[in-house]
Amino acid sequence: MSWRDAKQRLLQQFAQQSPSTARVQALLKALAAQADAALLALWQAASLPAQACLVAVGGFGRGELFPSSDVDVLVLLPSDVDAHMPGPLRDSLEAFISACWDAGLEIGSSVRTLPECLIEARKDLTVQTSLLEARRLAGPPKVFQAFTQAVGAAVDAPTFLRGKLLEMQQRHTKFEDTPYALEPNCKESPGGLRDLQVLMWIARGAGLGASWGELARAGLISALEARHLQRNEATLKLIRCLLHAQAGRREDRLVFDLQAAVAQRLGLKAQGTVRASELLMRRYYWAAKAVTQLNQILMLNLQERIQGVAEAAVRPLNPRFQDRAGLIDVVDEDLFQREPGAILETFVLYATVAGLKGLSSRTLRALYNARGVMDARWRSDARNREQFMTLLRAPQGQTHALRLMNQTSVLGRYLWAFRAIVGQMQHDLFHVYTVDQHILMVVRNMRRFFIPEHAHEYPFCSQLAAQFDAPALLLIAALFHDIGKGRGGDHSQIGGIEARRFARAHKLSKADAELVEFLVRKHLRLSQVAQKEDLSDPEVVAAFAREVGDARRLTALYLLTVADIRGTSPKVWNAWKGKLLEDCYRLTLRHLGGAPIKHEAEIEARRQEARQLLALRSALPDTEAPLWATLQLSYFARHEASELAWHARELWRHVGQLAGAVVRARPSPVGEGLQVLVYARDVPDLFARICGYFDGAGFNILDAKVHTTRDGVALDTFQVLSGDVGALQRDLVPLVEQKLALALAQTGPLPEPRRARLSRRVKSFPYTPRVSLRPDERAQAWVLSLSASDRAGLLYAIARVLARHRINLQLAKISTLGERVEDSFLVNGAALQNPREQLVIESELLDALALPG
Repeated sequence: MSWRDAKQRLLQQFAQQSPSTARVQALLKALAAQADAALLALWQAASLPAQACLVAVGGFGRGELFPSSDVDVLVLLPSDVDAHMPGPLRDSLEAFISACWDAGLEIGSSVRTLPECLIEARKDLTVQTSLLEARRLAGPPKVFQAFTQAVGAAVDAPTFLRGKLLEMQQRHTKFEDTPYALEPNCKESPGGLRDLQVLMWIARGAGLGASWGELARAGLISALEARHLQRNEATLKLIRCLLHAQAGRREDRLVFDLQAAVAQRLGLKAQGTVRASELLMRRYYWAAKAVTQLNQILMLNLQERIQGVAEAAVRPLNPRFQDRAGLIDVVDEDLFQREPGAILETFVLYATVAGLKGLSSRTLRALYNARGVMDARWRSDARNREQFMTLLRAPQGQTHALRLMNQTSVLGRYLWAFRAIVGQMQHDLFHVYTVDQHILMVVRNMRRFFIPEHAHEYPFCSQLAAQFDAPALLLIAALFHDIGKGRGGDHSQIGGIEARRFARAHKLSKADAELVEFLVRKHLRLSQVAQKEDLSDPEVVAAFAREVGDARRLTALYLLTVADIRGTSPKVWNAWKGKLLEDCYRLTLRHLGGAPIKHEAEIEARRQEARQLLALRSALPDTEAPLWATLQLSYFARHEASELAWHARELWRHVGQLAGAVVRARPSPVGEGLQVLVYARDVPDLFARICGYFDGAGFNILDAKVHTTRDGVALDTFQVLSGDVGALQRDLVPLVEQKLALALAQTGPLPEPRRARLSRRVKSFPYTPRVSLRPDERAQAWVLSLSASDRAGLLYAIARVLARHRINLQLAKISTLGERVEDSFLVNGAALQNPREQLVIESELLDALALPG
């Protein structure tokens, strides 16, 4: 039977069986054995020297072969073969390698003599590593034995250890040092198979063992740890094998497209609101987390065994702990079994004692073995609660300590509600981290507000944080703000209940407990008001101020909101969003301070400031008068003084004698992007044509302020961001001014929205579109709210529907949250007065929001 047929038969048999770790291990061995047989047959048919050896190296050398992995082989030639290989030998080698490929064996081959192997191994750590796992397939055993002895003798264990550690650190950095990526690589990511292989390579290179059992017998790990390593390695192998089988190619990433298929193959079924793919990822994350913990223990033991630790590097910290070369070391390995209260003390020391950089292998092992004592009784122990509050109130180190507590599974065992969200994915097209990683990212962001060295990152937040009296309360709110996710229902309210329980158990004062619960329950509210409601309306600000209650709560909520948004995804935060939040904070603070906004006085002050700005730019007196006479109060309420002055300076000569659309642009005064002004005759499809241009030109619209003058002219201002990251914003100004004016001069039907490829994440986790149309509080206009998965041309598609029904826009709030949009529009139009017409509009909007195909 040919290799192709044999491989296909094995894979078909596996596909017909219920997958298990034992069956996967058998499959990997069987595939390797079939590859061995095919190679041996081809080798015997080749005219190669009798002293030559065929050697399996790399992963194939371990006697395992994943369905789509390469077959790595070394042709080991006799040492007396001339560097310039004789022609017949070269022809035989080329024929052998070609025959392998013709047979379907995708081999990675090298041809070397023993001296050449040693030279290459000295130059390249990867070559040296692959040779350590060599396995003879054909050729004289004595030749192979001499080869393995020479390769082993050439390994300098300390140098090899240092090189593999550096490689591992570099690889972990590439994957952001976390096993919790939403599409992890089950081979290369932290906690993946490669981490286990690195441990075995180092052990082999030092002659300490070639299996988990041998390492246990050598005293490097316990028998329990060896079993756990073997079990989690088997889980990762099972997932990787299923990925190869489902993809039909080499695919080591748990990509969104394959997660559901792999989950189904494993027989996982949705449980309530929890998807089958989510159960798969939870299984993977727990395995990867265990591998990460055990990797730390074994790696530290290997370092000590290979490099040694000088006794001078050990100093006592207290009767229970010592500093061992910068690592916290338990004096007695049974410490946590005898004194469970010392568990949290470990992390308090880590946060508060300068110079400590981690935990020793003995401490990590003691924590791993103490999971049984971290029970309900331990959680309710008053001394442990005091220790945890000591950690949160420490002047520094909380972020590193909490992350280490999560890595060692202590955080989830102390905060039982936290344990439920470890490794939990978030299918909201907004967060790019699992829930526990997002929470710890928010804690990190919050801590940075209080660190002077980071004041340049968030100047306003750092200024507010410096005046806040209880940073620990903000950290507690950060820990609990999303802890209710995955339970069904409103996670904010569930989190509020958990926060109240924590506050009661940890004896927070009534005022502090109420603040923490308020922050958790309302952690989304400031963002909603700032990004979806009209801040120029004093009633909106007044209502939010009543909801918040006082300035301390408002400041705490603002800090938590910024930390939260910054901890969701690198794509979500931008300067415009920051400005909206800060504007909302300042307006609300003024109202809470007993100085509610006096609308007319505020507008007059803004006008006066705009006149001063015009004078500074040498504008003629009363430059603003022609334009301002055509505008209503809402225009002045929604624009800052600098915008009023810019509009007046650019448009005064066009008032009353508008020939065609006037388009002006400038680099945005708020961070990146452009601010674009459009002054044109108001027609029903104007907004749609503007959106169509920005869509076609690759701009994202961040905000739109839409006004119509008393003489029927539209005055619209847009904040836009170019999709071309490398483009200089100032260079785009003349292009936008010219091209947008030309687009607005076009007549005829609106063109169809452009169709672009959907991201894999949007396709895998589509967001159900939602449309809400309701009267505003004064019943003078309608509030249109839309939610959908983001894609190119979406806003233009929405604008086309509104134009078709002659719906007028007064205000647009555009909010992109990762790959989800949450847009709000203030609209009016005759069609909205007809209930039947309303239903048609809502139906067409849902069609526009729906994903194609």
